[in-house]
Amino acid sequence: MLMFSVTGEYALRAMVFLARNRDSWPIPGPQIADASGVPRKYLSSILADLVRAGLLEGTRGKRGGFQMMRPAKAISLSEVVAPFEPITASRKSCPFGNKICSDKDACAAHHRWKEVNAVLTRFLEETTLQDVAVRASDGSRVHRMK
Repeated sequence: MLMFSVTGEYALRAMVFLARNRDSWPIPGPQIADASGVPRKYLSSILADLVRAGLLEGTRGKRGGFQMMRPAKAISLSEVVAPFEPITASRKSCPFGNKICSDKDACAAHHRWKEVNAVLTRFLEETTLQDVAVRASDGSRVHRMK
């Protein structure tokens, strides 16, 4: 099931890696890329966007790298994907390509898509990096989800 663009998924992978490795901050971009399975050059651009969004701080030099600006429990998944994804409650365009699509002049899927979009938006806003970075005792990757 497609929920995010490749860029959005890579941003989530990188941020979860940083959340899991807080004791190693700052972490060089190539190390984040290799550990996250993201092409280095592609991740470099994503990390720069996350710095511009105020989620990361980047430092240059021999001991440089990236670290989160706030604790993982204070960063929602919505904040991580926002610079890359149009999937939010504020989305104005129709995901099915219709030029006019609103509550007043809806496409055939508008009302059902609106419900799905609301659930996804709520999930992204209510779930933090900490929620998905901490492994549950049963070994699953998601620790707590609302």
